[in-house]
Amino acid sequence: MNKKALITGITGQDGSYLSELLLEQGYEVHGIVRRVALEDAEHRLWRIHHLKDKINFHMASLDNFPSIFRVIHSVKPDECYHLAASSFVANSFDDEFSIMNTNINGTHFLLAAIKDWAPECRLYYAASSEMFGNADEMPQKESTRFRPRSSYGISKVAGYHLTRNYREAYGLKAWCGILYNHESPRRGYEFVTRKITSHVARIKSGLSTELRLGNLDAKRDWGHARDYVKAMWTMLQTDTPDDYVIATGTTHTVRQFLEIAFSHVGLDYDKYVVVDPLFYRPEEETVLTGDHSKAKQKIGWQPTISFEDLVHEMVDADMESLKK
Repeated sequence: MNKKALITGITGQDGSYLSELLLEQGYEVHGIVRRVALEDAEHRLWRIHHLKDKINFHMASLDNFPSIFRVIHSVKPDECYHLAASSFVANSFDDEFSIMNTNINGTHFLLAAIKDWAPECRLYYAASSEMFGNADEMPQKESTRFRPRSSYGISKVAGYHLTRNYREAYGLKAWCGILYNHESPRRGYEFVTRKITSHVARIKSGLSTELRLGNLDAKRDWGHARDYVKAMWTMLQTDTPDDYVIATGTTHTVRQFLEIAFSHVGLDYDKYVVVDPLFYRPEEETVLTGDHSKAKQKIGWQPTISFEDLVHEMVDADMESLKK
């Protein structure tokens, strides 16, 4: 019998790549979606449109415990990947209450339902490098102290501790992946990487003349989402639940991203980029760089896609999208 996997956040970037991976591995894939997503599938399911006939969808909301309870009771998954969250950090300063409510309560609801109705299920919790925030050591590893500087980061710390508590108190088979920034052509347009590559395509095509950004010297540890979902799955194939930092271990500036993206289509970013204070974060965190040594040693994971190849793939995909 095929393993059953349940994914929250299946319509997102990570959910789409994870769905592809699990289907390739022969899983029966189930996904939690809101009713509005099924009613507007063309727009809201665009990342998994090519897979929608292979996925079993369940209408539920992380804000609603009975709906989560019902899905877990019905599916009784062998593996559950909890990816869903309000995840755009810049917005977390403006919308603290809904982000805290969804990210903390949703995680708690899911853990409680699995404990009662699928106690043998292996759970993956999507933690975040934002939990380190104003980190007091470089690079960060699993033992680094959490000092979050956004409500999103705070909510992820709470979810992390909830998950670890269910693991230690109730014996739940739960893993936490502390993922650093990971991008792809399926990234949302509100994120700086996709904002850059989509504008590069529009400028090259004559549809735009400028790109407005904030701090060009901001640094990030950027990897590819395909690599990172492989890490999620690999964790759950091991016998001992644990926590892992998933990162590349190197940082690049927004300026470097710009240089690679614009030069890929033969343009000079200096001629098109305008620095706008409007796009600066109110609390720009310390540079976050992850140490994935533990993941490399214990589960044999390391990134395979280079930063330059990631940027090129995103630009190429946005150029192709405009042609269509």
